[in-house]
Amino acid sequence: MQAIVNAQMPHKICCVISNNPDAKGLDFAKNKGIDTSVINHRDYPDRESFDQALGDVIDKYEPDLIVLAGFMRILNPNIIARFSERIINIHPSLLPAFAGLDTHARAIEAGVKIHGCTVHFVTPDLDAGPIVAQAALRIQPNEPTQNLADRILILEHDILPKSVAWILDGRCSVSSYEITLDPTIFNDTFSFEG
Repeated sequence: MQAIVNAQMPHKICCVISNNPDAKGLDFAKNKGIDTSVINHRDYPDRESFDQALGDVIDKYEPDLIVLAGFMRILNPNIIARFSERIINIHPSLLPAFAGLDTHARAIEAGVKIHGCTVHFVTPDLDAGPIVAQAALRIQPNEPTQNLADRILILEHDILPKSVAWILDGRCSVSSYEITLDPTIFNDTFSFEG
């Protein structure tokens, strides 16, 4: 979320929502003058009622795009359908490889040479939606998991704001979960270290 705010895009960030009242991002957003809201999942008896409350807060802001950035809850199919083709997520692997959790350790354990991150639209199938962008790097010999995670985070902070801008600027669109990219996207520059 901070990478999106720090990118200073011309698009308005209408609200930062968290299910964790102690999330550091809430203070960051407040200090930037962005509305915040907490919907603590522990206050709800089940996933459906939490998702209903979350959806109701989202509806108040009428966003063009919902970005899951560090949101570690699986959304149920009802809320995904409610905001169909308007939710994107950043995932720390080159999907479809290593969907789910512990991606960096699993990549190292599997002996893969290339690892990265993926921005994708959210569908009811976990980490399986249409891919907007991916970024990759080479895993170093005997690389510790945390070092790999830190290097991947740099990639995430670059491709997520770019993907948001592409979508909001109409350079990337999705219909019936099929992605269309404007060819000018391929002229965008990326710079990665390590």
